[in-house]
Amino acid sequence: MHQVHRSIRGRGRASMSRRPPQCTSELCVLILLVLGIIFQAQAKSSNRSRTPAPPALIVFGDSVVDPGNNNAIVTMAKCNHPPYGKDFVGHQATGRFSNGKIPSDMIASKLGIKQYVPAYLGTKLSTEDLLTGVSFASGGCGYDPLTSELVQAISMSDQLKLFKEYKNKLKEIAGETKTNSIISRSMYMVITGTDDLANTYFTTPFRRAEYDLPSYIKFVVESASSFLQELYHLGARKIIVAGISPIGCLPSQRTLAGGIERECVTLYNQAAVVYNSELSKEVQRLNDTLAGSRTVFVDMYTSLLDMIQNPNNYGFTEIARGCCGTGIFEVTLTCNRFTAPACEDVSKHIFWDTYHPTERAYEILIRKLMKQYKSFLN
Repeated sequence: MHQVHRSIRGRGRASMSRRPPQCTSELCVLILLVLGIIFQAQAKSSNRSRTPAPPALIVFGDSVVDPGNNNAIVTMAKCNHPPYGKDFVGHQATGRFSNGKIPSDMIASKLGIKQYVPAYLGTKLSTEDLLTGVSFASGGCGYDPLTSELVQAISMSDQLKLFKEYKNKLKEIAGETKTNSIISRSMYMVITGTDDLANTYFTTPFRRAEYDLPSYIKFVVESASSFLQELYHLGARKIIVAGISPIGCLPSQRTLAGGIERECVTLYNQAAVVYNSELSKEVQRLNDTLAGSRTVFVDMYTSLLDMIQNPNNYGFTEIARGCCGTGIFEVTLTCNRFTAPACEDVSKHIFWDTYHPTERAYEILIRKLMKQYKSFLN
């Protein structure tokens, strides 16, 4: 035992004899200065790589991003009734044209702004709602003014008027300086154009009497350009402009023009490709001519067509019918509690009704687009 104690005491003395030298005041100051410089450099590098989220997401367009504005107007394009919203929070039919969330909700969430983008009309908006963005979109509208007239939707020009009203409300609650900052730093999202071709040009004779297809596409793109320029002059700088989907493969268009087999309508898809190409070129031209403009054309066509052509890759089994009712003609008012969802598993369907994708299809689409356009969105 005595030997053990002596051994332990011996190790203790040896350990104490190897104690590192105490830090002198000059040495400590030098170490702290060096560490401070390193930490500051790391912090600056981290701040440079982390781009702050835009303060708000402000949305214009049609039913793809209408969260309920049409609830507040007299129009045929309404979906504030079951089974719409059956997979939304509280199974509530908010006026979103889907079974759940829509692209504007998903993008706002992924950008870290908020979970849902509310409708500007027909809802009681809080101060926080206004500060973080709203949607002016109206189901059934298009760049062509006639498109909105056909279903009494809010036209794109009227959506800009609502935006001006919104800016005044912002000034009342935040002051002019902060409002100008919010408007200039926010992300803007514009999704429309599908109804111009599907519902105005191909389905009704009004425009075909005035324009051949190439001329009509040119007219719609010019109308889109006018809208984007006015939005820019109202303060928008960072704008997402979405192209249109493969409209010939929408269940409604398959029923109307796809023959007895309800095939995708080749002419309609070709028209969408030409339209998207011309709109993309115009967006680039505006970027080159409008100082400080950061506008990006987002190709929705390719990703959605891939989902339709290769459904097994995404876990879908039904591509040609909507989930609601028979899936052949039901949309808006005809998709109701009497027709109701006939599909057993909505997650297997790309389309909710004959015109609009399911929440799951939107989620896949937005995830792909967020990855594809990551440099713009960050």
